Amino acid sequence: MKPHELLPDQHDTVVVNGSTVRKGSVGAFLVSWRLASDPAQAASTREEAKVDLLALVPALAALGLFEVLTPRDPQLAQWVQTALADRAVS
Repeated sequence: MKPHELLPDQHDTVVVNGSTVRKGSVGAFLVSWRLASDPAQAASTREEAKVDLLALVPALAALGLFEVLTPRDPQLAQWVQTALADRAVS
């Protein structure tokens, strides 16, 4: 599948398994991780990035991202697992 077949240029979101996924979600997740894991960033920046990252987990899980890719960083893996578990309980 080509990207434009999943999300045409004129659209910014797609609903997958009941979750709205915005264009750029994977990129935002990666940038948020870089900020959250960077000790050179201010604590407030790291915390805000973590909140942003965790907010993206449900949409990325709906896409099946975590069924195919597992975070190699132990901290990120724990955050994702916790977010997925919290989502399952809700």
